[in-house]
Amino acid sequence: MDWSSNPLFETAFALGRAHAKANPDRRVLPPLLFLTDPDRTPEPWLQAGRLPEGAGVVFRWFGRPDSVEVGRRLSDVSRARGLTFLVGADADLAEKLGADGLHLPERLVADATALRRDPDWLMTGAAHSPDALGRAAFAGLDAALLSPVFPSLSPSAGEAIGPERFETWVARTRLPVYALGGVTQTTALHLSQSGACGLAVVGGLMSGRGA
Repeated sequence: MDWSSNPLFETAFALGRAHAKANPDRRVLPPLLFLTDPDRTPEPWLQAGRLPEGAGVVFRWFGRPDSVEVGRRLSDVSRARGLTFLVGADADLAEKLGADGLHLPERLVADATALRRDPDWLMTGAAHSPDALGRAAFAGLDAALLSPVFPSLSPSAGEAIGPERFETWVARTRLPVYALGGVTQTTALHLSQSGACGLAVVGGLMSGRGA
């Protein structure tokens, strides 16, 4: 896929390259993460099929009975496209699907060591404040997803952090940080100098709608 004209992809990969260059001893991270949602992205393999090689997928299916079936289909697409495949919260499911790692909600970040079934797993976690970023770093996570940066369509999203506060919080932590929440082709441009390691989205990969 030629994604060079997509500002979201361009910005994410530029951030990823800059972060890797500034942190050569750190683990290489996918610069763009797509987070699934059973209500908003009911066929997540379609969105995954539009992602550029080197991006990542976070499979969040919230315990629904078809988690294994959907997860396997999504995992197959991810492997075929050269995407990093993470599972949200469920270490047992991550093992069953042969995932590359685990993404934790903020409430489970402190349990990261116990939930890491494979030493090679990529471990990420959600954060919504500077304190949460500190806890994620202390827990030994590889990266945190800080949200919501912009006003978001998610019903659980709180007040937007804004790009200026986001940049300040990123500068104050030693942990690589993704921007999540309202990240679109338009808003991504406001994050090009933020110091983030990449961008994370739920909906609107190919449109202007925010996550």
